[in-house]
Amino acid sequence: MTNHYDSIFRPGLFAGKIALITGGGTGIGRCIAHELAHLGATVVLAARREEPLIATCAEITADGGKADWRALNIRDEENVDSVIADIVAAHGRIDFLVNNAGGQFVCEAEGIRPKGWRAVIDTNLNGTFWVTQAVFNRSMAKTGGAIVSIVAEMWNGFPGLSHTGAARAAVVNLTQSLGIEWASRGVRVNAVAPGGILSSGLANYPEPVQEMAAQWMKMNPSARLGTEAEVSAATVFLLTPAAAYITGATIRVDGGSSLAKQPTWPLDPHDKLPPFQGFHRLDGAPDAFKG
Repeated sequence: MTNHYDSIFRPGLFAGKIALITGGGTGIGRCIAHELAHLGATVVLAARREEPLIATCAEITADGGKADWRALNIRDEENVDSVIADIVAAHGRIDFLVNNAGGQFVCEAEGIRPKGWRAVIDTNLNGTFWVTQAVFNRSMAKTGGAIVSIVAEMWNGFPGLSHTGAARAAVVNLTQSLGIEWASRGVRVNAVAPGGILSSGLANYPEPVQEMAAQWMKMNPSARLGTEAEVSAATVFLLTPAAAYITGATIRVDGGSSLAKQPTWPLDPHDKLPPFQGFHRLDGAPDAFKG
């Protein structure tokens, strides 16, 4: 293991920049924070739990980077605005925002209770919007900047996680809208959609879910899980000047899983959706397709 982050981007690329990463104390957010700090940015980590933030800040400073942290509940718009105002007061501005905070639980749609649905939507959609809006109003409307939201590979639906699929899809559309609205203010807004990523966040799911995910996550053209560093590299690219002509876009970091056809949810044989055959001159199907 090297004693510094092994980024493909040049050292000092983000010297003098201020980057806010929500959910920056663990998993993918922690990895992004390390890479941005390695590239010279002062990173501000924000999340509800203080312990991971303190630990990750200590790691970054031990590696020679600059890091700060704030406790933040992204579901509370008043708390969000207050914390963002405090960060801007302390650091002068926010150049980069990475919306990484989020959460969900596995449950079939018919079993999701209203409280659970609202919690996931509040976190993954509303929370992303509150932070993004506050960062724009408090800083980027005047200074410009770049925003990247971490969403998910939900392009073919998200059975078992319909609440977060709906929220993440909404963030993709929000990204497109803001990419248009805020372009004239010098703000680019993009997203990264990870597929199956080997991350500490997987430990939050029950063991049977982990075992199932370990199998279907590898059923993609790359035949493996992705790494946190691969998600981070895509995120960092969207923050660089090389992405100056990219806004309103979502980069898929999924090993091609969004192109694959294997089901990610058990499909039992049934005859509950009979076909409609209204064509009176329908030709017969080849024998291989009969039955």
